[in-house]
Amino acid sequence: MKTSSPRSAYFFSTYLRVGYIMAKFRCSVCNWEYDEDKEPKKFSELPDTFTCPVCGAPKSAFVPEGMAKGDESIKTNVADKVVEQLESFGVKNIYGIPGDSNLPLIEAIRKSDIRFILTRHEETAAFMASAHGKMTDHLGVCISIAGPGCTNLITGLMDAATDRSPVLALTGQVPELYLGSEGFQEIDQIELFSPFTEYSETIARPNQALKLTLMAAKYAYKKPGVSALSTPTDILSEKLDEKIFIPDKRVFKPDVMPDDEDISSAAKLINESEKVAIFAGWGARHSGDLLVELAEKLKSPIATTSRAKGVINETHRYSVGVLGSIGPKQSAQAVKNCELLIIIGSGFRQANLLPPGIKIVQIDIDATRVAKTINVDRGLVGDAKLTLQKLVPLIKEKEENKDFIDGVNRVKEEHLDEIKNDSTDLAVPISPGYIIQAIKRNVSDDAILCVDVGDHTYWFYKKFICEGQRTFMSANIASMGFGLPASLSAKLDYPDTQVVCVTGDGGFAMLMADFTTAVREDLAIKVIVFNDGKLKNIKKEQERDNYPEYGVSFPNPNFAEFARSCGGEGYRVEDPTELDGILKNAFGSDRPCLVEVIVDPEKMAPGTKRVD
Repeated sequence: MKTSSPRSAYFFSTYLRVGYIMAKFRCSVCNWEYDEDKEPKKFSELPDTFTCPVCGAPKSAFVPEGMAKGDESIKTNVADKVVEQLESFGVKNIYGIPGDSNLPLIEAIRKSDIRFILTRHEETAAFMASAHGKMTDHLGVCISIAGPGCTNLITGLMDAATDRSPVLALTGQVPELYLGSEGFQEIDQIELFSPFTEYSETIARPNQALKLTLMAAKYAYKKPGVSALSTPTDILSEKLDEKIFIPDKRVFKPDVMPDDEDISSAAKLINESEKVAIFAGWGARHSGDLLVELAEKLKSPIATTSRAKGVINETHRYSVGVLGSIGPKQSAQAVKNCELLIIIGSGFRQANLLPPGIKIVQIDIDATRVAKTINVDRGLVGDAKLTLQKLVPLIKEKEENKDFIDGVNRVKEEHLDEIKNDSTDLAVPISPGYIIQAIKRNVSDDAILCVDVGDHTYWFYKKFICEGQRTFMSANIASMGFGLPASLSAKLDYPDTQVVCVTGDGGFAMLMADFTTAVREDLAIKVIVFNDGKLKNIKKEQERDNYPEYGVSFPNPNFAEFARSCGGEGYRVEDPTELDGILKNAFGSDRPCLVEVIVDPEKMAPGTKRVD
């Protein structure tokens, strides 16, 4: 068979060798299609001088595609099988934006039981996938086109990678035929994603598709973390009839346990110590009852990371809230005065808060995080819940150390007095602390609270006392913009649960177009926007470092009017006496609602001034 180029010759010889006769050829420049069923000649019979009648591209620019004659028994293509495999993994939603380089996947999703959630920006899609992984421990999946589509995913994928959320990114790619030729929208996706992914591969042949999809899921669950599959559009369209892998026989989550001897040794050290404090992180998120049982046995205060806020009821006698700059003072007081600290499910960044000579027991599923920042006396590598199930029965009941607990409680009472003052502060412009307490008064006990990054974050984590609510944030990368996508994901996963996004004007404005996604998908999220007209957290950092305020202020639109123009409900609050009534109406609505609160731009959460 005569062909017009070595590249065309490769395709013709390949398809003839496996018994395929292509009927259609697509111009990879403008997408015009040469259909042999409608044209007088087969494509192979066209002269080398043939050019695309639409854009003038040469014959070598055409890519074979379409149904394979003589192989009518195969009804599915690579994209269909990839989606079928994802369905078997329990994937319910895929978030993203369609385009030329992922259309076979989009069509496969359309024919499946998976719900495609169209977002206004790929960053939203990646944040939604990350939030889904954090909230459910199940695989979150996002999808993009080639070029700018996949680069727009990066921030949300970095959030998943650094917060250890299982996520798979399906990134459309130019036809495999043109990889490495600097084609339109081609970038080296493997090189782009490799620095922060657990697994990054290209589906370069049909018979690779299911194996690579399986491996991507396995690696996403391993740490957990991010997997990325680059999917050239021509490969997605090729036929494939392989059977998918059975997840129960191929995908397993790690259940790591320390040795019984190590657990017994840790229990002995704990039992010998008088003043013990507990610090629980994200790894202990499924261990609330065990943490409380341990605290009650030891009569020990228990602090959490910001990510683990809400794992235990913060009205509990021994709860001291979040430890660190984002939390209240009593948590630092508890750690400062203890003799032994039990760190559970956290890599622990707060070594600067530890007094000299303190003993440490640390439990984490990742061996690299045990003793990462501090020396430990007993290190237990294992899943927090499984380890606590064996450790807690070995712990002896202690008498309460009155001096130790009374010292912590004195600071705790001071903090509760601050909260009481916040709840009655009717200053205008409205105090951020008053907004937090108004949310607390009106939110459901089982609500999911998705908190964005900004000055309001400090107010929330210092002053909101969780009594059954679950909280989620962008923790390790601390990215603004996380709150709104996370709330969309939460409402999809938990449609009968109240979902509240607590965000600043800076973070919300970054991805605010996706409020329309809430309206379109009928997701009755509640968005509380702290509108102070500036990046107040950055202003605080400038003051800390003795810089003048600069480059942190901006004009805002009327966010309430924006919400109404999107088809949702919007409220603007300038009088603090109106806030409770408006929140009550918004929280009781079955529609997406936005409450914009005009906040005092000068009132900031406490910061730490650098001592030079």
